Amino acid sequence: MGERFRRHLATIVAVSTAVVATCEFYNKTVPQEIRSSIADRVHRYISPSDEFTFIVEDRWQRFKNSTFHAVGVYLPTKIGPSTSSLMVGHNDSNNILAPVEPAIAVGSTIVDEFQGRRFEWTLHEAAAENSGGGGYFNSRKNRWYQLKCKKEDVEFVTETYLPHVSRVADEIVKERDGLSIFTYSKGDGGWDATVFKHPSTFDTLAMDPALKQDLIDDLNLFVQRRDYFRSVGRAWKRGYLLYGPPGTGKSSLVAAIANHLKYNVYDLQLQSVKSDSDLRDVLTATTNRSILLLEDVDCSSKSTEIRLSKEEIDDQKIKIKHKKDEKSSIDGVTLSGLLNFIDGLWSTCGDERIIILTTNHKEKLDPALLRPGRMDVHIHMGYCSFEGFRLLADNYLGVKEHPSFKCVEDWMQRGIPVTPAEVAQQLMKSDDPQVSIDGLVEFFKNKKEAEPPPPTKTEQAEAGEVGKKCEAEAEAEEEEEDVTSSRSKLLKNILFFFFFFFLILFFLFLSLFFWGHPWFSSKVSNAGNVIISLLQRITTTTVEALNTENHYC
Repeated sequence: MGERFRRHLATIVAVSTAVVATCEFYNKTVPQEIRSSIADRVHRYISPSDEFTFIVEDRWQRFKNSTFHAVGVYLPTKIGPSTSSLMVGHNDSNNILAPVEPAIAVGSTIVDEFQGRRFEWTLHEAAAENSGGGGYFNSRKNRWYQLKCKKEDVEFVTETYLPHVSRVADEIVKERDGLSIFTYSKGDGGWDATVFKHPSTFDTLAMDPALKQDLIDDLNLFVQRRDYFRSVGRAWKRGYLLYGPPGTGKSSLVAAIANHLKYNVYDLQLQSVKSDSDLRDVLTATTNRSILLLEDVDCSSKSTEIRLSKEEIDDQKIKIKHKKDEKSSIDGVTLSGLLNFIDGLWSTCGDERIIILTTNHKEKLDPALLRPGRMDVHIHMGYCSFEGFRLLADNYLGVKEHPSFKCVEDWMQRGIPVTPAEVAQQLMKSDDPQVSIDGLVEFFKNKKEAEPPPPTKTEQAEAGEVGKKCEAEAEAEEEEEDVTSSRSKLLKNILFFFFFFFLILFFLFLSLFFWGHPWFSSKVSNAGNVIISLLQRITTTTVEALNTENHYC
């Protein structure tokens, strides 16, 4: 009996050891993904489940998944006792005491009860596979929501529950007071958001009242014409070009438009985009009801400049031939890519978008970029007018009338250019209206004195003489270049003349040995005709070159 027990015990120990060794070998050699898949299949086989799983990824094909965004807005309103973890925080850099906002943490589960049915949401995250090509789709993380429900509720989810989630999310977004401004991150290949709290509005903007009202009417009409844009076959977007000297309020006008429409702002610097394909990815990563802003486009990219003639392009190539940054000026966004970005087929991938370009030098931009359909409205942001000053005085000093206003108006009528930013800077120096306005008047005086005096008649005459001298020097240089070209042509013709002369001597030498042979006679006759024709042409060209040389001499 004891011997049999020992044999059974030895067998159990041997089997247990083999099982442990097999499990250890399985865990070490089989990847985790495969083990999880096998375990899941075995579990489903042993205990069949009536659950069904929906996957909502952050991207749908090449675009942002609107359903994913809606779920992210909806789920924080469904936080309950079953929630195991939660993210909190805010992106208001201007107010550290701002109330925190909840967000779903990776791996956290949210349970939602809707119309007597139970739905379980879980957020997952994984690093994206890097194809080595750069761009938006690399160096980013993939996120997706996993929705579990009963198999019998699949149709209810697609037809009732998910549309309900989207409707609630849309209402939440519309009721939010805060706006966001997004900046494109070259390193991460995506948009980074922060709270947008620019105080500029149309009421505080110092610009021509009639122009301001026309712009407000145009914006209000745009947001009401969704069906109209579709009926005429155009994308629901509007382009605005803001141009004028620095400090005239272009950025403030952009903020006023955003606050008026309640649109988020996507601020894009073209230098941060590597290629046209990346620019397309940037566009598709923006949302509807937003403003896409490209500031100072005349400085940001060669793609916006006027296309030059062939001679001008050749001159430009010569000038940059030895520059170290020649490669950087070639790479990046092309004019064709930018035009397609604004008004091409890819620009239709979204609705209710405002595209705003700002520039200090409108004349530097290519006309193709400025035509209607791309930049529909051109707004000149000029120097401050007296009406603009009155509005700024009301905003900064709280005064609508003041005895010193007449003095400011007199200085403005003298044509001294002053920007709204310069006026505002002077009005901010004191809370006392008299002190601030006196400072503004003194600013006008200093700017007037700093202007260069008009040239006298003597200076104008000297400038004319200098101009004539420069023109004479330029003509002399052109004549010298012509002489050099003529001498080069003469030298070439002389060399060709001597070459053919010695060739004729060579043929004469051959004729001494083969003279009288019929075949040779015919060939010599044909060659002689050709040589005589060439000699005549060379002689004529040489004579012309000599005549030119004598003319310049």
